Amino acid sequence: MQWNDATLPPASSLGVNQIVLAWERGVPTALWATARKQGYRVYVEAPLNQATSAAKGCAEKSCAGIILKVLEAESAETEKSIASLRSAYPKLRVLVLSPTGKQPKMRGSLIIKRNSVLEVSSPTAQPWIDTNLAFIKTEQRSRRPQIPLYTFSWADQGPQTILTADDYSLAVAEAGAFHADLVLQLDEHLQQGLNKRDSEAWALWNQVRSTLKFFADASAGVLEPAANVAVVVDQLDPSDEVANLLSRHNIPFQVFIAADLKTEELKGFDIVIVFAKPDAETVERIKNLATGGATVIAVDAHGKYSWQSGQPVQLNEHTTSYAVGNGKVLELAEPVSDPETFAQDIRRLLGRRNALLSLWNGLTTIAVPYKDRGARVTLLELVNYAGESLRLQVQVKGSFTTIRYETPEHECCESLEPVKHDGFTEFVIPEIRIAGRVHLESQ
Repeated sequence: MQWNDATLPPASSLGVNQIVLAWERGVPTALWATARKQGYRVYVEAPLNQATSAAKGCAEKSCAGIILKVLEAESAETEKSIASLRSAYPKLRVLVLSPTGKQPKMRGSLIIKRNSVLEVSSPTAQPWIDTNLAFIKTEQRSRRPQIPLYTFSWADQGPQTILTADDYSLAVAEAGAFHADLVLQLDEHLQQGLNKRDSEAWALWNQVRSTLKFFADASAGVLEPAANVAVVVDQLDPSDEVANLLSRHNIPFQVFIAADLKTEELKGFDIVIVFAKPDAETVERIKNLATGGATVIAVDAHGKYSWQSGQPVQLNEHTTSYAVGNGKVLELAEPVSDPETFAQDIRRLLGRRNALLSLWNGLTTIAVPYKDRGARVTLLELVNYAGESLRLQVQVKGSFTTIRYETPEHECCESLEPVKHDGFTEFVIPEIRIAGRVHLESQ
């Protein structure tokens, strides 16, 4: 949590024990000591050009670490700066913060880009969700092994908008459900109210605390996100709209860079979407993936490739299909101009047999499945952006005998009735307001 006020309540009452102080604002000497006395581990946030002075001050005050706020244009300098800081201060934790997250919320309508023109759908169409899932998945590949750490500004709410407990809880729930770290910014009026023991401020915050506790108590262990769609790019772009729409359609995917095509990391994916321009080695790797049974989509593909030895099938004006071994390669002759339609096409290509999960009545809910070391889906995290309670029907690939459900509002766990058929398990979630977690157990 980022804190700007001169004083702060005890960590035990706030429910957060890691506090972030902005180096640029100047950190009062008394606040260092007060924060430690109140039970906090103190981090200092600084821009890259002030990293050295901030690290020196942080080390002298025995703080927990330094957080470097790195803009996209500075990414090339980041690794060098981190190496230098870790060499000079080996006991100091150095983390990289991306400030380009967005406030999670539901908008009224869908916004898509066609030929560089933004088009807004009618109010009756699928609602548009501002989610950080695609951004987090890109950061997971970009920052590894560091867990993605991000923040966002509430600025687009407008100066007169009063943030609610649901606003804060949704931000916490999103980071927790997607297994990322968030520097949560608190409105200064709320900070002051908490310091003054204002009853309304504490009533609001105690609602947020239930969500904080829900994710702090979660035992993720060795679970990793489950996905059967791979997205391969030349350059990692956290704002990519294709990834964003895959997220919105609850299509579990993982982001890779072109170099990953030359490794074994992409084995086991049903669909591999390649935006990267392939060289001779990656062309053969694409062919091998298709031979093994995958459907590979080569976007904006032009040229002669070894997978073209088979008879081409013209699916439409811009798409050609080549059968390769047990799979196929689909060549798209141009870039993706409509990410919404493209995401729907990917869902159709997966088909019912390969869909890891499906939601009914879940237009405002994002679900992320997690797997254990045996590649079995054992956990499902759900985030509802609607701001009102929903009843959901869920289908997950696999046969499960026990379904347990928990939320921040209710202690673990409520047993749900599984209905198994044809390799899938269906169940009904009676209510989800902001966050929910499903534990899936096989016999």
